[in-house]
Amino acid sequence: MHNERPSLGAPSLERPAGLDTNLDVSGMVDPDKGLVDRRIFSDEQIYRQEMRRIFARSWLFIAHESQFTKPGDFFQTYMGEDPVIAVMNKQKEIRVLLNSCRHRGARVCRADHGRTKNFTCTYHGWAYNLDGELISVPGEHYYNDEFDKAKWGLSAVPRVESYKGLIFANWDADAEPLEDSLGDMRWYIDAFMDRDPEGTYVVEGVTKWVLDGNWKLAAEQFATDWYHVTMSHASALMILSPSGKGPKKEIAERTGRQFTDEHGHGAGFPVHPKNRFDAQPVHEYYDYEFLKERLSEEQVTGPLTNGHATVFPNFSYLPVNGSIRVWHPKGPNKMEVWAWTVLDRSMPEDVAKAQRLYNLRTFGPSGVFEQDDGENWSECQANAGAFMVANTALNYQMGLDRVESREGYPGMTSELYSDAAGRGLYRRWRELMNTPAWHEEA
Repeated sequence: MHNERPSLGAPSLERPAGLDTNLDVSGMVDPDKGLVDRRIFSDEQIYRQEMRRIFARSWLFIAHESQFTKPGDFFQTYMGEDPVIAVMNKQKEIRVLLNSCRHRGARVCRADHGRTKNFTCTYHGWAYNLDGELISVPGEHYYNDEFDKAKWGLSAVPRVESYKGLIFANWDADAEPLEDSLGDMRWYIDAFMDRDPEGTYVVEGVTKWVLDGNWKLAAEQFATDWYHVTMSHASALMILSPSGKGPKKEIAERTGRQFTDEHGHGAGFPVHPKNRFDAQPVHEYYDYEFLKERLSEEQVTGPLTNGHATVFPNFSYLPVNGSIRVWHPKGPNKMEVWAWTVLDRSMPEDVAKAQRLYNLRTFGPSGVFEQDDGENWSECQANAGAFMVANTALNYQMGLDRVESREGYPGMTSELYSDAAGRGLYRRWRELMNTPAWHEEA
């Protein structure tokens, strides 16, 4: 872990404060009454403030540990809109570096992933090692004696930590530790990422696609929304059901729990003693009694299989098919989705293949469920900036006043059909948007 402050530019430059004007968004979200101002999904100034006050100081998902095996292994991704490179250095530590040359700002890495000895900018040839240190400057003798390469390395993200194979990074050197930030959400993640004593790995390659829609629409749904399933996914449920008529009423209207917390995380899942994995080979592979001993009965009959979850702000997952994804913001009206398939290391090849194929059929750009979700988000976004539409409050009142502490489930939970985790996400959003971040300190 590296605790130095990241460089925000060369010393001696001072940016006018007016360029980064912040709005007071207190009146735009009222989680106690379940009301949200629709402008938070379409306003450019609000979006830019999110980059400064949410993405510049939150724990953001970077990659899975299995993507790095030897020094020089790298993976290019984003933190908010900032391009970064995650790389294993010679000490086998994961470093996250801003992918922007300190000379003129071009990317020093253009490949999505691979293995390298250093990163060299193709504009003027400045080269950096695996720790981001500037090691070569062509024509260095043309600079005066005050030029010091040690001061011009790539900006490094000061905090990089992992949990159950999931690597997160944070630009705030003084942020609370990742595990503290996850809090009770760890119990729900464990039901997905800690089933196998050998750990997990991701299938090579990342599926990527672009959608019209604000990033919060996707993050919110995966945190809180089981409500849409029987309506939005009716055709997909018919296709996947043995009868071709959709699931039985007792399955379609299954009861469960929804988790919400002060950090903005959320998870929802049906609870039933016969919860199971959908892909038959996967279901037959798992020893549910063993899992009850390794985890707990509540985890096995709840979040182990069917369900949905979001780690604030923009990392989500689906246990039933092993899907993890990031909703990369690309402006107030667009997002880029990056999705991986997670598998348990002990899975035989035939079981792993069944899980991977089930994921492809259900989620991802060609998945029968994913297409429904993308259409919904795009439809919500289509008129979000229209005057009367933008001035009409949205209703997040389902399950209002039904959040409670229940034995067996860490933190606060509500009924499965609820907006509780959505209200929690926007409560945290409002808090961060109205609180100066580390880079705004005098």
